[in-house]
Amino acid sequence: MIIAGSRFVSHWLNLGPQEISADAYLDGSPVDRAVFLVLILAGIVVLVRRRLNWSELFKINIWVSLFFVFGAISCFWSDFPFVAFKRWVKAVGNVIMVLIILTEERPYVSLGAILRGFAFLLLPLSVLFIKFYPDLGRAYHMGQPMFAGVAGQKNGLGHICLLSGIYFSWNLLFNHLGEVKPERPLHFSIYLIILPMIIWLFSIANTATALMCMIVAVGLFIVARLPVVVREPIKIMVICLGCIILYGILDFLFDVKNTVIAMLGRRPDLTTRVPMWEELYHMAKNPLVGFGYESFWMGPRQQVVHERWGLSVNAHNGYLQMYLDLGYIGLFFVLAWILSGLRKVSLDLRVDYPVAVLRLCFIVVVSLNNYTDATFYGVNNMWLLLLLAIMDIPNCHKSPNKLANMKESTW
Repeated sequence: MIIAGSRFVSHWLNLGPQEISADAYLDGSPVDRAVFLVLILAGIVVLVRRRLNWSELFKINIWVSLFFVFGAISCFWSDFPFVAFKRWVKAVGNVIMVLIILTEERPYVSLGAILRGFAFLLLPLSVLFIKFYPDLGRAYHMGQPMFAGVAGQKNGLGHICLLSGIYFSWNLLFNHLGEVKPERPLHFSIYLIILPMIIWLFSIANTATALMCMIVAVGLFIVARLPVVVREPIKIMVICLGCIILYGILDFLFDVKNTVIAMLGRRPDLTTRVPMWEELYHMAKNPLVGFGYESFWMGPRQQVVHERWGLSVNAHNGYLQMYLDLGYIGLFFVLAWILSGLRKVSLDLRVDYPVAVLRLCFIVVVSLNNYTDATFYGVNNMWLLLLLAIMDIPNCHKSPNKLANMKESTW
């Protein structure tokens, strides 16, 4: 997660080009390939030792399983089948890492430790790079300066702030909820240091999407802490559905979307992204199955799009990118992920309320983030959080009565 949240190892060691060309995207980095292969193999060893019931695991997470089966099959109609397969293996690594967390005795305690380490390392380093090492912490895009910190570009810095902000705001609002308090709650001074750091980095990163997602996440947590919602947890789902319907009505009547975009300092066409999306949409040669797993940005297509729109390997819309790679079938799987995840959250609300709220936040934030960014591919922390929210392992659910008798909190 630290590698995915900052820069790949070859980038840190300055062993490859900073700009991703068509050839570089196809060939990849042997250093990064070796690093990720070692991590994936180590993860497999861990999971084998934990003796998972694999058949039951596939059934519980049927939509994730079918997606990766379809992704493997799609390599056969890719223009570069071996490259597509390598990228499929790398994406499977996300699932392996998620399963390592979920098979821990207390998975969300483990996730908290990971996100704390993630924030404690990457946030101060980002401040250090931006303030004192501009060659490392700043960059230029289309002639405009941008602050990236330890990430490769400003959206990456926005994701660091977003992941850290979600965890610390959730922990701050929910660490005393329930009968059993956490064994070692964070000292209040940590929040006084970390939260201002996140706010400052958000302010200079100028990442409208990550900032909007952070506002939505905090709003969701505040609503979830209302006594009326805590007493009847299912109301949080009703409120979320009501907000979506209300937004749709207001956007239809008063064009709220463009107003929000303008408030975030962006143009209504999202700086030419809307016309670009229309052109990319019409480039699909097979709308049903797409070009193959992560195959749209391979070969001459990448060069054509780069010359016209300045894009390298990202459509800046996760749903469009999924459509280009795997067609309408890929989009169906994304919808199935979201709906199955919401169903699991609704079942968990009365079992482990704080964790269920965090899972709901992950689903909402990642779904929203992919409107102007693409994160359903590769080694990506946003995709990893979505998988954490929608996946379960065998025998992971406990009844409310059993939960009440537990001596330790699961979070």
